[in-house]
Amino acid sequence: MDLMFCMPCLFGLEGLVGNELRHMGLRDVAPENGRVYFVGTEEDIARVNLRSRFGERLLLVLGRFPARTFDELFEGCRALPWEDYIPGDAAFPVTGWALESALHSVPDCQKIVKKAVVEAMKRRYRVERFPESGGAYQIRFGIWKDSAALYLDCSGVGLYKRGYRPAQVAAPLRETLAAAMVDIARYRGRGEFCDPFCGGGTVAIEAALAARNRAPGLYRHFAAESWGWLDRGIWERCAQEARDREFHGDYTILASDIDPHAVELARANALRAGVADIIRFEVADARKFARSCDRGTLVTNPPYGERMMEQREAGELYRDFGEAFRATAGWSAAIISSHPQFEKCFGARAAKRRKLYNGMIPCTLYLY
Repeated sequence: MDLMFCMPCLFGLEGLVGNELRHMGLRDVAPENGRVYFVGTEEDIARVNLRSRFGERLLLVLGRFPARTFDELFEGCRALPWEDYIPGDAAFPVTGWALESALHSVPDCQKIVKKAVVEAMKRRYRVERFPESGGAYQIRFGIWKDSAALYLDCSGVGLYKRGYRPAQVAAPLRETLAAAMVDIARYRGRGEFCDPFCGGGTVAIEAALAARNRAPGLYRHFAAESWGWLDRGIWERCAQEARDREFHGDYTILASDIDPHAVELARANALRAGVADIIRFEVADARKFARSCDRGTLVTNPPYGERMMEQREAGELYRDFGEAFRATAGWSAAIISSHPQFEKCFGARAAKRRKLYNGMIPCTLYLY
């Protein structure tokens, strides 16, 4: 049976998400701002959750309709087939957002959606009250420009939480963004790779996962695993499919930081991710960056000067790092920063720039 899905993503990553969904064989892939819609099957619930590197979560679309008033929101929600997906004892909390719409009070919208779902389920289960003592079926809604979309959350915990990073150093980089930076830098496991500001090791770990073509969701669980209407066998079948797609080769991935504690944390995270054997960690000053190899790819997230240090100090660090990097011929680099004068401080204009978001922080990925 064909199902409609939505995959929210960080702004700027819609194209990457669309491409990876097409490579998985999904149909009618349609990127929009901050999300990608597509058509798949029940088995794709497991496949996409396990294999997506760039999406934030997987949502099953139950319906989209105009919602200019609370009555329209209520009637539109009540008409959807909730009883086909949510059992009578399930917990079904509601969360969502509303932007540029007449219905702007999210708490009021939550109450309306909850009431409409209850009324719809009464038709099937013929009860007045639902205990909500069973498994969780998270309902999400989005209202934008007076149009509502209703979803069931198939992922639970966001897909960017791979499970290898239980603790972070200051200014963490979301895993999905780190994976996107590696992909945009065109690292495919060939040649030397380096992150000289490794922090908790997220960029290097995502590079190692990409090099091995390892599904990032293999070692975590998803909300839809407990849904009774899904064949439980799809999870193991799709996990085995993902394992069969892995590469096995020799890789040169280096991760360094001036902070010894950060390096130890990065090493522990890589161990949890199962890629510590192909990443070399070292304590080193990025201002003295030098590589023995003639060619390679550098991808990094240096301090922005917002939380870790003042912008002036960050600018001085960029200047010294830029001088060291330019002395290493043959290397390409992808460096993300929100610093307004990054290129001036770094000492060179980027060949390309790409607008991205690190959480809620607008950034630029500079490509050299």
